[in-house]
Amino acid sequence: MSKIEIGRKAPAFALPGTSGPFASADALGGPLIVYFYPRDNTPGCTREGAAFAALHPALRRAKATVVGISPDGPESHARFREKMRFPFDLLSDPEQKVCKLYDVIREKSLYGRRFMGVERSTFLIDAKGVLRAEWRKVRVDGHAEAVLAAVKAL
Repeated sequence: MSKIEIGRKAPAFALPGTSGPFASADALGGPLIVYFYPRDNTPGCTREGAAFAALHPALRRAKATVVGISPDGPESHARFREKMRFPFDLLSDPEQKVCKLYDVIREKSLYGRRFMGVERSTFLIDAKGVLRAEWRKVRVDGHAEAVLAAVKAL
């Protein structure tokens, strides 16, 4: 596992997405926003995706590409994206390889049960592939706006 660190090259990755295969190298030349979320069609993940979708025109004007990553399969992502009309790709990481590269797999607890899962996290990678900002343990409210402000500050 590589160490992810602000100011260093972000780990490169390639995953199947709702518009076909996606490689992080394809986004070089503009900022890349990678947001990791636990699961399709859950309340927090739906609100987070909707927030990025609402700001998508402003993010595109800043030449940013947005992708969401979760362990859900391509079919689940396709249904979720279509239902919510997300204008960006959702990438499938069922083996959690990219989740582990970005160190977002954490112990979680729900109703007293402990399990390993995706910690809601976002990473901002610049046009040269360098990690410029990260947000961990994301709270959805105001998060997409903070990411947009960071993109504009690049």
